[in-house]
Amino acid sequence: MLSFATKSLANTITLINILLGSLAIIYIINQHYNIAAILIIIAVFMDGLDGKVARKFQITSDLGKQLDSLCDLVSFGVAPAILIYAKVFNQHSLEILGIVFTLLFVMCGAFRLARFNTLNIPDHFIGIPITFAGFIIAAISFAFVELPFIVSIILLFILSYLMISNIRVPKW
Repeated sequence: MLSFATKSLANTITLINILLGSLAIIYIINQHYNIAAILIIIAVFMDGLDGKVARKFQITSDLGKQLDSLCDLVSFGVAPAILIYAKVFNQHSLEILGIVFTLLFVMCGAFRLARFNTLNIPDHFIGIPITFAGFIIAAISFAFVELPFIVSIILLFILSYLMISNIRVPKW
């Protein structure tokens, strides 16, 4: 029989994920973009860890699946989108275009997570995971001091499309 602490471990790790994503948003507001990017990247590792822990201890649940998706939307949808908006789009004369692509990324991420939660495909994902898309934005943001506006628009468009596409991505 598993203890309450063991049963709660995966969900606690998942909540650390949303904590990191929320902290990233706070750091973005305060214009500490590299710290925000690092927090998003750490959240990626927490997202991988929660699933491994749940499977190892056989404590997977529908609640855990839903909680994971809600946390992922914040950490890998909203936080990376706000990061690229604040770092690139907010300072540009075509800011409205940046807003459109920022919101597109968040909406496609939400759709991708909802689709994932309704499909039960054991061996692959349909569309790239939002975790991967958010990681790419955070990593590129961290690696480049200044990302060109057009490159940012193209990046958000491609990642948004790939999240909602029908491409099959193998599960590791």
